[in-house]
Amino acid sequence: MSRIGNKPISFPAEVTVALAGQEISVKGAKGDLKLTAHPNMVLAVNDADRVITVSRPNDLRENRALHGLTRSLIQNMVDGVVKQFERRLTVVGVGYNASLAGNKLSLQVGFANTVVLEVPAGVDVEVPAPTSVIVRSADKQAVGQFAANVRQVRPPEPYKGKGIRYENEQVRRKSGKAFGSK
Repeated sequence: MSRIGNKPISFPAEVTVALAGQEISVKGAKGDLKLTAHPNMVLAVNDADRVITVSRPNDLRENRALHGLTRSLIQNMVDGVVKQFERRLTVVGVGYNASLAGNKLSLQVGFANTVVLEVPAGVDVEVPAPTSVIVRSADKQAVGQFAANVRQVRPPEPYKGKGIRYENEQVRRKSGKAFGSK
């Protein structure tokens, strides 16, 4: 039987959970999120104990996979509306920088033109320094996707390490040309 899938998801008092058929909505101070669960999954909300339970009809492989996935998605929704998810990026390189104007993130990363990215709805972007970008949202998937889109503009290269990287990301460096050897 499942180990983590059967564990009930507890939610704090400041979070409101509503269940309508297979759609669950979670509202909190940092945002509100909705999820439509797979028809095979059975969701139950106990407001008295402040827990959400996810169960499956049988132990078929697909249902076991969906059980764990659904539980993880709902847990991330609860965590996100309580404390937003955050991803930090660092811009490395001489003359490389980032700036924010309204809901547009501008990146100058060695191209002839400035790369402008539209910040999606529900995602907050902060640029505390020209070489630092912080992406925040209650939706974990939206944070990861937008951070990946920003990093994809100029991923770190292996010779000088220039580019956009996640904070604390280790870039594997290659040695350059060996001069004077044949």
